[in-house]
Amino acid sequence: MNAPSPSYLKHHFLIAMPHMADPNFAQTLIYLVEHNRDGAMGLIVNRPSGLNLADVLDQLRPDEPVALDRQHLPIFSGGPVHTDRGFVLHPSDAQFQATVDLGPLGVTTSQDILFAIADGYGPHQHFIALGYAGWEAGQLETELIENAWLSCPAQPHILFDMPADQRLTAAAASLGVDLRLLSSQVGHA
Repeated sequence: MNAPSPSYLKHHFLIAMPHMADPNFAQTLIYLVEHNRDGAMGLIVNRPSGLNLADVLDQLRPDEPVALDRQHLPIFSGGPVHTDRGFVLHPSDAQFQATVDLGPLGVTTSQDILFAIADGYGPHQHFIALGYAGWEAGQLETELIENAWLSCPAQPHILFDMPADQRLTAAAASLGVDLRLLSSQVGHA
C-alpha cells in the first residue's frame, strides 16, 4: 500500500486564528507563495507598512518622478524576514526579469516591475510587499495541527480588489467562518 502524498498549500491563504499570540502574525492573512517538504514562504497581504510607491522609488530612481496617480500605491509589510526585499504578486500573464510563475499568479522580485507600475505599463492588478514570512520543514504543518491557522484556496479578488482591512474577514467568510465568533481559547476535542 502506498503512503498518501502530503497535501501542500501553495496558492492558499492562511488565516490567523484569534488566539494567535505572535505579534508578527496576529490578525494576518497570508498568501502562500510556496509550500513543500522543505518549508513554506508567504506574504502577509493585509498589513500596510505606511510606505507608498513614491517612497520606495525615491530610493531606487530618485531623479525620475512617479506619476501622480501612482505615488500613493501602498507598500505592505509582507513579513518579518528580509524586510529589505521586495515582492510583487500579480496575474501570471505578466513577465519581468525575475518572475516566478505560481499558476494563476506570479511573483516578481526584480525592480523592473516597480518601474513598470510607476510608469503606467505594469500589471493592472498587483500587490507590493517588503519582507516575507517563512517556515522551516514541518513547522507550518505543526502550526496547522495546533490550530494556529485556518487555510483556504487563495482568491485573487480578495487580494487585488478588496481594501486591506477587509481581506482577513473575507477569506474567513469564504469558509463560512466569522472570526469574531471564534473563541481565543485553544483546545482539541
